[in-house]
Amino acid sequence: MIEKKLMSDLIAIVLHGGADFAEVYCEYSKNSRIGYADRKIESISDQIVSGVGIRGFVGTKTFFASTTDLSESGLRECANRVAQAIGSPVDRIPTFSLVERIPTNIHPVKTVPQDVSTAVRAGLLRAGCGKAYEADEKIIQVSGSLVANDHSFVVANSEGLYTADRQIRTRMAVSAIASNGAENQEGSCSPGRSMGLELLEMISPESIGEEAARQALVNLRAVPCPSGLMPVAIENGFGGVIFHEACGHSLEATSVAIGMSQMAGKLGQQVANPKVTAIDDGTIANAWGSCNIDDEGEPMIRRVLIENGILKSYMIDRLGARRMGMASTASARRQSYAFEPTSRMTNTYIANGPDRNEDIIASIENGIYCAAMGGGSVNPFTGAFNFAVREGYMIRNGKICEPVRGASLIGTGSEVIQKIDMVGNNLDTAQGMCGSSSGSVPTDVGQPLLRVSEITVGGQA
Repeated sequence: MIEKKLMSDLIAIVLHGGADFAEVYCEYSKNSRIGYADRKIESISDQIVSGVGIRGFVGTKTFFASTTDLSESGLRECANRVAQAIGSPVDRIPTFSLVERIPTNIHPVKTVPQDVSTAVRAGLLRAGCGKAYEADEKIIQVSGSLVANDHSFVVANSEGLYTADRQIRTRMAVSAIASNGAENQEGSCSPGRSMGLELLEMISPESIGEEAARQALVNLRAVPCPSGLMPVAIENGFGGVIFHEACGHSLEATSVAIGMSQMAGKLGQQVANPKVTAIDDGTIANAWGSCNIDDEGEPMIRRVLIENGILKSYMIDRLGARRMGMASTASARRQSYAFEPTSRMTNTYIANGPDRNEDIIASIENGIYCAAMGGGSVNPFTGAFNFAVREGYMIRNGKICEPVRGASLIGTGSEVIQKIDMVGNNLDTAQGMCGSSSGSVPTDVGQPLLRVSEITVGGQA
């Protein structure tokens, strides 16, 4: 990390270039990954990420440069690049003084992963992957990884802010492939938290491997899914990826501020079924997407995005706040110093609703139960999405029946949240990595079991 005095000098250089706001972000991160394949540990890697990002604002225009040269001359050169890009030098700048603010840590860590030997960590991964093989002789291939990120940064700006945070995250992923000799099917499980290696005391490696194998075996005996317009029940956890992708991105200032969002201009309007309340909460202790402060140094908050179907808030970073004439919601995130921060989600979920889970299933005469969702694609401007169902079942006469495979859900975000007409009470979350203009960041998605009254299911006709 660099000294406070030098950070102050760098801010002054950008202000002298004509900026009305300047910021310096300094990062030092240690990332490690252990990989498993072919019944053995096949890779061990460690990476150091170290650098500085400097930016300036002139009204709603932004100017940014980054560097890995942390010498004083290298940092001053980076700041000068920003000042020269602004190109409106001034003799006098506003007086500022950096005052340190120490954030409250709401994400305690018991065991820093890198403090534990590689051999011990590799043994945990080997135990999880080995358990997947033990599940059934049909499991023919298992791969996995144990990832630990130790991310520290300091951010300072021309408003006098000087603050820092350290974020430690741990995640284990296991993927299993089952075969009957004619075809193969896959299952996976990949829990993660903003905590240390104690994650694998809370969720055992063996249970991760067992879940990956179970899902692969279910998909192996599944039949092709029929296609058509039908009701679906979407389970908790990663089922929340539909709201995250189809609606969440449309609530970020990145798209709202420039009018490229289906939700632009709709504050205070009924945008969802009254049973839908959606929240983005970066303050959940030890949750995968949580932080003590955002990447602009603002204390993390809980944001109610939609309440009883009414759009209440957007997710707004500092630049988005300028463009929209609204206050920041501490939603600025970035993959690293090499990216400008922008508005992003943290832990985004649909809250528990008024319906009993058993009533949701019983209400469907002929439809699909989506036990686990997979990846997909979405257009944030139109909200059009297409998501794979990773584990699905037919529902007939209110009963969950045979497993199906090859299913996908097709629709638009603005329509699907209007058609969520039953919301259960078993809220749970799942972990993912979300990509956007400021890179890839960890996010939680979640929801209880819910029913979409009608949606296009892609499958086999």
